Amino acid sequence: MGISGRTAGFFQSSQLTPLIALVLFLLGVFAVLVTPREEEPQINVTMANVFVPFPGASVRDVESLVATPAEQVVSRISGIDHVYSVSNPGMAVLTAQFKVGVPHERALVLLYDTIFSHRDWLSPNLGVGEPIIKPKGIDDVPIVTLTLWTADRSRGAFDLERVAHAVEVELKRVPGTRDVYTIGGPSHVVRVLIEPERLNAFRLTATDIRAALQLANAAQPSGNLVADNREVLVETGTYLASSADVKRLVVGVSDNRPIYMSDVARVEDGADQPARYVWLGSGPEAKRKGIETGGDHPAVSIAVSKKPGENAVEVARRVMQQVELLKGTVVPEGVSVSVTRDYGETANDKAMKLIEKLIFATLSVVALVFFTLGRREEAIVGTAVLLTLAATLFASWAWASPSTAYRCSR
Repeated sequence: MGISGRTAGFFQSSQLTPLIALVLFLLGVFAVLVTPREEEPQINVTMANVFVPFPGASVRDVESLVATPAEQVVSRISGIDHVYSVSNPGMAVLTAQFKVGVPHERALVLLYDTIFSHRDWLSPNLGVGEPIIKPKGIDDVPIVTLTLWTADRSRGAFDLERVAHAVEVELKRVPGTRDVYTIGGPSHVVRVLIEPERLNAFRLTATDIRAALQLANAAQPSGNLVADNREVLVETGTYLASSADVKRLVVGVSDNRPIYMSDVARVEDGADQPARYVWLGSGPEAKRKGIETGGDHPAVSIAVSKKPGENAVEVARRVMQQVELLKGTVVPEGVSVSVTRDYGETANDKAMKLIEKLIFATLSVVALVFFTLGRREEAIVGTAVLLTLAATLFASWAWASPSTAYRCSR
């Protein structure tokens, strides 16, 4: 009968066959429930940005002295696919893209080792700073984007950004989240506008103002005091907490009288100069997602990415639940939260569509066998195909989860 015939005969007469079939079916159901559902493919596409500061240098100097030699150094790494560079005044930015499939950890180790072991391509007297390496991967893509907007004309992007930063703190506590950051908004700054006439009257310079700000905005431990069976930690200095602290800062002395910051400069507390804008309108894309704004409104967006290996559907669901709890407390009345990106929902839809297609294909095969061979053959083929799919799904989940596979084998 051959190997296949003897194997089939063994399972036909074995009492373990129904038990094995049941176990395979349950393992397949388990794999469908626990397999992470991703919108982005989990492949190794490692990229990294290398920031090399060169304070005070022009674009041409940055390109010739830093960017071009750095490209030559990075391009010698094995597994590098492309190397790009952008030269800015005082800063060179290199982007190293590795070939698909190069392990993330190996790529970063090679990049760090190559850059820091070839620092001799720069003279230490040039004043070039230490390179800063920031890796990028597929999990840096946000899975959820929440847009905060308001129809209240008295509120703007600055007010929305402050609400968004408060929401960030709460969303970072959600299990499975990785990076939570806000896009848009002008940022909060304390601006010191020096008045030259007053500065000259007190015989001070802009360097004196800068030095006073740097010295005042510092704190460090300075020891401890032990007395009465107690230890008191001593800390000197303090950070500037508000614009009032900046105004009261002593920047010099004239005629035995302290000179305050408010005497030589105007201190303004508020929004910074905007670098980018976010607006939410009622266009076709907004209507498709069920967002009704009644016009265009200023907004800010909170982007949330997930940790590697986490189920995007579960992480997105936890984020939505946390946002609902924040409404009315951290998110004040009058501020609306709209979901402008939900990769958890789209990933779940695609996963369910895949399962539906697998079921449809299985039923098509079963129907074809039924009409050509008969009922008994149809039952055998249908059971075999179903159990094969279940075993394949479980094997795929176990292979993608090394720690789980290790626990199962142990």
